[in-house]
This record gives sequence, C-alpha cells and structure tokens, in this order.
Amino acid sequence: HVQLVESGGGLVQAGGSLRLSCAASGRTFRTYAMGWFRQAPGNEREFVAAIRWSDGRPYYPDSVKGRFTISRDNAKNTVYLQMNSLKPEDTAVYYCAAGSPYGSSYYTKSGYAYWGQGTQVTVSS
Repeated sequence: HVQLVESGGGLVQAGGSLRLSCAASGRTFRTYAMGWFRQAPGNEREFVAAIRWSDGRPYYPDSVKGRFTISRDNAKNTVYLQMNSLKPEDTAVYYCAAGSPYGSSYYTKSGYAYWGQGTQVTVSS
C-alpha cells in the first residue's frame, strides 16, 4: 500500500502563488508516477499535473501549462506543485495521486491507484 499526505494549501489572492507538497510512504516502488488532480464543488475531479519518478518528465493540461510546475525529490519521496498566477477558477480541493499510468491514462483518474486526502486551495478575486 502507498500513503500520500498533502500539505501547503490555503487562501491566496488572485495573481498569487502557492506550493503544494505530497509526501509518499509505504510501497512506493509499486508506482512510477505521481499526479495532482483537483475538484471544485459540483465538478468532476480533473487532472492538473503529473510527473514520472524515473526521469521527471512532466505532464500538464492546457489550463495550467505555463502557470503550474510539478517537480519531485526522489530522496524524500515527495512531489511538489508550484502554482503561480493563480486565478479564482483554480479554487478547489487538490488531491495527490500515485500510480502506474500509461499513455493517455497519465491524464485520467484511472491511471492512479492511490490518493491523498486532499488540501483546499482558495483563490480570492
């Protein structure tokens, strides 16, 4: 099993920045990628970013490309999501995920078997 613990959420004004962290523990060798998803009230959980442990290759949807950066620290089994130029529409609960996605499943919930509890990000206008 893999445990994921997110931190770093909070309240920020539009245009501001936040950095989320996700620490993984347990059988992390069973996963080769980590991802971030978000879910706003009434919406589906949507993909935000992902990264491969092995080579650090990132994956982003167009909605955050250029504003969000995902990175990882293999020694600490920790993944980070740096969010800049935040907008009110970025407000959501952000979830960390771990799994073994392949191809297009990097971008979908089905690619990830393990999930954190989520951390709230609120962007005020």
